[in-house]
Amino acid sequence: MWLFLLLFVGAPLVELYFLIQVGSVIGALPTIALSVLTAMIGGALVRMQGLHVLLRVRQAMDRGEAPALELMDGAVLLVTGFLLLLPGFITDIAGFLLLIPPLRRALILRYVRVEALGAGRDDDDLGGGPRPRIIDADWRRED
Repeated sequence: MWLFLLLFVGAPLVELYFLIQVGSVIGALPTIALSVLTAMIGGALVRMQGLHVLLRVRQAMDRGEAPALELMDGAVLLVTGFLLLLPGFITDIAGFLLLIPPLRRALILRYVRVEALGAGRDDDDLGGGPRPRIIDADWRRED
């Protein structure tokens, strides 16, 4: 609950504060122009990287592999595009940082690693006791 309050109330207030501060130094029209310029540049960069991710998804599917990481990369690029379209300098900084492919890949791998470990959750906390261990394999019986 506090996270949503911080995200939807705190973040816009911080953005507004920085917009006012920058506007008082360089003026209102240059601040608006800078915000529009970062949105345009960011949109073009997201489109270019999105096409590259789409190509990687296609190549992985042609090889018969599941393009899981590539699809997650595309999802992060979608969030990046949204951040860059929002007016404000903090969201622009976060968006431009997410446009750096090694940083984006490290963030995705970190998320996958945390989710694979269960983020410190105990299966007993979820109710119903521990889940059975499932091993997916091909087998055949030899007599």
